Amino acid sequence: MRVHHIAGTVCEEHATAWSASTLSGLVPRSEGIVADVIGERAARLRLEYESEGLIEAAMADDPMSEFEIWFDGVLEAEIAEPNAFVLATVDSDGRPSARAVLMKDLSPDGLVFYTGMESRKSQAMRANGLAAATFVWTVLHRQVRFEGAVSEIDEATADAYFATRPRGAQIAAHASQQSKPVADRGILEARFADLDLAFGEIVPRPEYWGGWRLSPDMVEFWQGRPNRFHDRVRYLKNDESWVKERLAP
Repeated sequence: MRVHHIAGTVCEEHATAWSASTLSGLVPRSEGIVADVIGERAARLRLEYESEGLIEAAMADDPMSEFEIWFDGVLEAEIAEPNAFVLATVDSDGRPSARAVLMKDLSPDGLVFYTGMESRKSQAMRANGLAAATFVWTVLHRQVRFEGAVSEIDEATADAYFATRPRGAQIAAHASQQSKPVADRGILEARFADLDLAFGEIVPRPEYWGGWRLSPDMVEFWQGRPNRFHDRVRYLKNDESWVKERLAP
């Protein structure tokens, strides 16, 4: 099984914003109408999936090998942000939280992503020790779900990855302690400008910035099929081997 190192294939920062004028052009702004119209439109959305199905016997014996095959297909399809996934965590109070992050490494041991180690999600993972990840590739009518234990990446590995990041992203990691309240963006931009001048050619990794590995004990592959009669194949960890089974859609 090959190891995927994902760097430089997607933007480090990516966001899409809807302006108030854009939204106002979609639906009337009369009281109570906006929600009703959006709800009606969402209920009418239908996309028939005509993809080929999944056959358990034709899939790899372990989920990481199968995921590598799927991910190679996603790269070949040139889908935007192919390594983006939704990470779900639960904190010590039992409160769930989910957000999109980018996978930056893939190996038989699991998938790796980098973030602020004092951020909300890092605090939740440190307290709970478990997380879930979902990749959704709607163009291919596919999604893959991971569940399992999380562990911190060693400092040498984090240093090596941080060194590959663009200088701007490196400085941003120093200028912004993720999830900490800040009065306004101007403060962040001032910090960025000061640090850009202060740092030399090499920008060191902040001690509060690092990586996590999600090592799954459950992986589910989902393939959209006609009539919402989808295919679902789940892998469950059993000691050092995997049990593969089909789930009802």
